Amino acid sequence: MGMVRHARPGDRRLRARRGARRGARMSGVEVISFGCRLNTYEAEVMRREAGEAGLGADGRKAILVNTCAVTAEAVRQARQAVRRARRDNPEARIVVTGCAAQTQGPSFAAMAEVDAVIGNEEKLSAASYRALPDFGVAAAEKIRVNDIMSVRETAGHMVDAIEGRARAIVQVQNGCDHRCTFCIIPFGRGNSRSVPMGAAVDQVKRLVANGYREVVLSGVDMTSWGADLPGTPRLGTLVQSILRHVPDLRRLRLSSIDSVEADEALVEAVGGDARVMPHLHLSLQAGDDMILKRMKRRHLRDDSIRFCAELRARRPDIVFGADIIAGFPTETEAMFENSLRLVDDCGLTLLHVFPFSPREGTPAARMPQLPKAVVKERAARLRALGEAAYRAHLARAVGQRRSVLVEREGLGRTEDFTLAEIHAGLPGEIVDAIIHGETGERLLATPLTAARVAA
Repeated sequence: MGMVRHARPGDRRLRARRGARRGARMSGVEVISFGCRLNTYEAEVMRREAGEAGLGADGRKAILVNTCAVTAEAVRQARQAVRRARRDNPEARIVVTGCAAQTQGPSFAAMAEVDAVIGNEEKLSAASYRALPDFGVAAAEKIRVNDIMSVRETAGHMVDAIEGRARAIVQVQNGCDHRCTFCIIPFGRGNSRSVPMGAAVDQVKRLVANGYREVVLSGVDMTSWGADLPGTPRLGTLVQSILRHVPDLRRLRLSSIDSVEADEALVEAVGGDARVMPHLHLSLQAGDDMILKRMKRRHLRDDSIRFCAELRARRPDIVFGADIIAGFPTETEAMFENSLRLVDDCGLTLLHVFPFSPREGTPAARMPQLPKAVVKERAARLRALGEAAYRAHLARAVGQRRSVLVEREGLGRTEDFTLAEIHAGLPGEIVDAIIHGETGERLLATPLTAARVAA
């Protein structure tokens, strides 16, 4: 089976809960994918394009490693996966791609275990995989990584299914025009570019016709969607168009958004349409205004608090997750405490905690760094606070009615993306349930029909 890991480096609790995800092998092709939902989606495109190119059809297994570059730990995990893949498959052809390959191609090409390195744009084309036999053995000859900043369009790659997943992912945007001082991702993904609205709506229709009840919209900086399209539509327009033109879609979920870029139409859709799931993951990064300025973020602390309060007033059941960096350069204890307080001030429930990791070539890497022990200690405190908030969230759900999308036998997700144990339904089905308990890590759900019988 091909392996797709969907875990964010730096969040051990989340990583342990999700573990490794597996997808089907196609024509001797295996994809090992790290990082975000967009990488998960693109892994499916890679699998298809490599299969169409005949990769692996000669009997020699091909392993495609789809890397993440968000932290140094993510890059370390990718290198470790490459070495393990070679050890377990001595004769396989190993191709490295993704954001770490885009930003650090020569270092991966220098690895003896690697046969080829291709960029983020090249990995989505069958032509790149057909060209693999022409790659040389010297490190410089192994690389096919073009200038990602020259890419101006993002194609709406049609994927009929996401193998092994109960929900489908639709890429609507790629790249980022912002230059946060800590972030290497724009150099791995390029500038922001949007999938046209018609193509995105058509793909959602196609997935729903194939039986998917939940679709996730994904992108690198999704709230910038539309800025490069004629008329500069906003993300809220796309969301409302999907809801209007795909009436059979049961659940629409949004991946990470930048709250300061959320338009009124998006707020209206999330706040007022039950088909939009009441869960938003926010790119907050910090809770102190000076640190936010040094990060070159586009919001201040009060903007985040105001956004969460406004949406909670419109939709009381909404749950917020957030990315927060601990130990950013120059962060004092008082500044860090502002980030700690943000958990309560915004009512955050699901935290992705990142100990600051300097990325070579970014402005933050040249700022005065904190001792690693301080960064580690602050990340641990932030995680502990997040875990306490999550446990409180689980306790509040007991006795409530929830709809659970079954992901695999015995497990699913509620509307607000909380993990729930449920012994009913097939993967991809939505089961109405009563929450009868919790374990500290997940909810315990009883199908509504069984609960009525028991009563």
